[in-house]
Amino acid sequence: MKSCFGLVLACNLLIFSTAAFGQGESVLGPVGVGVKVSTLGVGAEVATSVVRRINLRAGFNVLGYSRGFDKDGISYDGHVNFKTVEGHVDIFPFGGKFHVSPGIIAYVADPIKATALVNGGQSFTLGGVTYYSDTAAPTTGTGKINFNQAAPTLTVGWGNLVPRRHSKHISVPVELGVAFQGSPQATLNLAGNVCASPGAGCRSVSDPTVQANVAAEQNKINNSMSFFQAYPIISVGFGYKF
Repeated sequence: MKSCFGLVLACNLLIFSTAAFGQGESVLGPVGVGVKVSTLGVGAEVATSVVRRINLRAGFNVLGYSRGFDKDGISYDGHVNFKTVEGHVDIFPFGGKFHVSPGIIAYVADPIKATALVNGGQSFTLGGVTYYSDTAAPTTGTGKINFNQAAPTLTVGWGNLVPRRHSKHISVPVELGVAFQGSPQATLNLAGNVCASPGAGCRSVSDPTVQANVAAEQNKINNSMSFFQAYPIISVGFGYKF
């Protein structure tokens, strides 16, 4: 977690230094804070003006829910646990409310986890090979799906957490964009026994042949998610400038 915060902070400082050098001036102005709801969950953020048309903004988001599903005869109890920190540079090219914001997002924890269970005697497949869960030692397991720990983002939006007009304090920022997270990667770990037929030819899932089929199933899941390399960001919030 510390490494994620450090990465976002370092990127913000680098961009801040570059922006200030390029503008020939650097005066940290008023501070604005906000809360928001987005496809990354509920979150909070803080921003400050760096130069006339540039803000520096950082925040965090939390999203969690659970859902059960079945795949290839295996019952999964899935848990989404998005905890992210983010940093952005808000560039207002026309001096108004419209902004373009390059940035970075980092995942603090494993985004998606699941527990797996195959009831004894039930059939399921691993890498296209059919097995049966042993009634004496049913097949169980855990799985998770990870993205790149840190990913660049690009958003456009309307609104400014730090309005330039001195008398204005309230803002309602809206933002659209993507996080270029890379292809999700699944990891599947099983325990218990599998059988070639109900109650016969049973062996541990640690058997090399079974493990090869576990790896094939894992690759199958990864291939099915390979298209999902960009995560959409849609956000609306409420801000106040001090």
